[in-house]
Amino acid sequence: MTLSGTVRAGVEAGCLVLRDDGTLYLLLDDQDRLKPGEKVTVTGYVDKDAMSYCMQGTPFRVLTVTKP
Repeated sequence: MTLSGTVRAGVEAGCLVLRDDGTLYLLLDDQDRLKPGEKVTVTGYVDKDAMSYCMQGTPFRVLTVTKP
């Protein structure tokens, strides 16, 4: 699955989210390569079994990050 948009800080510290096609995704993994305000395209998959303290967005496991 591929998502594109601007990375935003989540409501909890250390959490990053991205809105694509009206859905808010919680970005998991690869957070060292993602910063709030960056426009990115990420590939990965929705992880419905993921647990997080972020309490925001659909958990999305990031496999690759592309920056324009």
